[in-house]
Amino acid sequence: MRGFEANTSRRAFCVGGAALVGTAVLPEAGWCRIDERRLKLRHLHTDERLDVVYHAGGRYVPAALLQIDHFMRDWREERAIKMDHRVLDFIFAVQLQVGALGECEILCGYRTPETNALLRRRSSGVAKRSYHMFGRAVDLNLPQARLRRVRDTALDLGRGGVGYYPRSHFIHLDSGDVRTW
Repeated sequence: MRGFEANTSRRAFCVGGAALVGTAVLPEAGWCRIDERRLKLRHLHTDERLDVVYHAGGRYVPAALLQIDHFMRDWREERAIKMDHRVLDFIFAVQLQVGALGECEILCGYRTPETNALLRRRSSGVAKRSYHMFGRAVDLNLPQARLRRVRDTALDLGRGGVGYYPRSHFIHLDSGDVRTW
């Protein structure tokens, strides 16, 4: 019996030590386990919040993706579209790289063609065939990190389009070809 207690004690010591090291090395481990992708979002126009694990166990979580689709809807038209998981992964990767694991502020996700046309009439910076209309783009800010650093990190990842709007304090990420403006 004594041998079993010693092994149990040794095992508990090793597990506890690994957890302590993991906490020191990955202080945000409670926010995001290694095998899951979580997004904490706040929509600046609707003031809605969403904290959701959208990928776990090597798979996307369908119910979570539906929640994200609704969250990223065109709030002017109250219409949603299936958001491209690659743009969600882009957001997650940028947050992870810059260590900005708190809330991500969303300015725009999906845009209906009508909303896109409205915005084009108001601003020359809106593309006629914007990736927003296809659920492949998001405009965001990570308040825990400097905007320039967020942009530089997104560019270094090389996953898609990266737009930089320092005067409006947001960046654009999309799952299209790698390019920048």
